[in-house]
Amino acid sequence: MYDVVLLTLGSERDAPGGCGSGGACCGGATGADTGQTDSSQANTSQTDSSQTDSSQADTDTGQCATERPRVPVLACADALNARGARVETVTARSDAEIDAVLARLDGPARPDGLTWPDPDSKTRLVVATASDGQLRAVLRRLVKRYAPAPSKRPADLPGNRTLPDLPPVAVLPLDPARGGTHRDLAAQLGLPRDPAAVAAAVLDGTPRRLDLLRNDGGSVTLDGALLGAADDAGRPLHWRARVEVDDTILSDGAEPLLACAVGNAGGYATLNDVTLLTAPDPADGQVEVAVAVPVVVRSAWGRKRVRLEVRRARGRAVSVLPREGKVPYLDDGVEGELTRKRSWWVEPGAWAVWSS
Repeated sequence: MYDVVLLTLGSERDAPGGCGSGGACCGGATGADTGQTDSSQANTSQTDSSQTDSSQADTDTGQCATERPRVPVLACADALNARGARVETVTARSDAEIDAVLARLDGPARPDGLTWPDPDSKTRLVVATASDGQLRAVLRRLVKRYAPAPSKRPADLPGNRTLPDLPPVAVLPLDPARGGTHRDLAAQLGLPRDPAAVAAAVLDGTPRRLDLLRNDGGSVTLDGALLGAADDAGRPLHWRARVEVDDTILSDGAEPLLACAVGNAGGYATLNDVTLLTAPDPADGQVEVAVAVPVVVRSAWGRKRVRLEVRRARGRAVSVLPREGKVPYLDDGVEGELTRKRSWWVEPGAWAVWSS
C-alpha cells in the first residue's frame, strides 16, 4: 500500500493569491520582476500543524498564521486511511519545508550524481491548494530539485526538455467557489474536488501528463499569465512591448497594447468580453499567446473610431520585452511587475496530476 503525504502550505487564511504571492505566506517571495524567489522565507521548521509557528516571513506581512488542517484535508485523510493507505498531513511554512516533503519522492542514487525522481515510488503526494499560486509554489520547488544544470545534462533526458518527468501530484482544492464561475486549474482540467474522489484518484487513478511553462526568471507557469493594467475606473492602460512567439512578431514595441495573454491553459482566455485565447491546451506541447491592440479606423463618413485587434500565435517559446516603465501582470494568479525581458518556454509533458 502507498504512503500518502497530504501537503498544505501554511498561509494567512485570506491572503490574495496564496503561497507565492509576493510574500503573502511563508514559502512565498518578493521581487518586483519575478513575483517569487526560490529562497526559503522562514527560519524554523515545523510540520505539526498543532504547534505554534514562530517563524517570521522575510516580508512586511508579519508572521504566518498557525492553521489546523482544514476540513477537506481531514476528510481526504480519512478516505485514504479507510483504504489502508499510510497518511501523513504536513503543513509547510517555508520552501525548505516543502523541499523536505519532496525529498521523499527521490529515486535511487545515480552514477552521475543527479537527484532524480523515483518512477516507482510508493509515496504519493496530495497538494491541498487554496489557489493556483500555491500549487505553482510546489511545482517550482519540484523543478528546483530535479532540473539538472545545463553543464550536467544527462544523455537520458528528452531532447525537447530541460528536466525529467516530475512526480505526479494530486490536487485537493480548498475553495469550492473556484470550481464555478472563477475556475481554477483543477476545474479547467476536470479534476475531482470532493475529498473522497481525490483519495480515489490518488490510489486508483493514472497520471495525466501536462505541459509546464518555465521562464528565465526562475519560476514556472501552470495556467498562464496576463500582462497589462487598468486605471481606478477600470479602463485599460496602454503600454508597449515587443512580443515574439518563436519567429512570429505579434508586436514590435512601437504600438500601444492593452493586454497580452500567455496561455498554457485557459485561465486568461478572456478579458471582460474579449476573447484573447481561442484554444489553449495544456497537453499539446505549445503555448498560445495573444495581444490586444487598439486600432484607429475611419468610417465611410470619415469618422474615427477605435476597434480592438487581437493577434494570436502558437509556438514553443514566447518573449515579452517592455519598452517603457513597469508592466503589471498576473501569473497563475500571482501579481508581479515586469521591467525587463521575460521569456517562457514549454516543457512538454513535464508534470502530471493524478486523475480518475
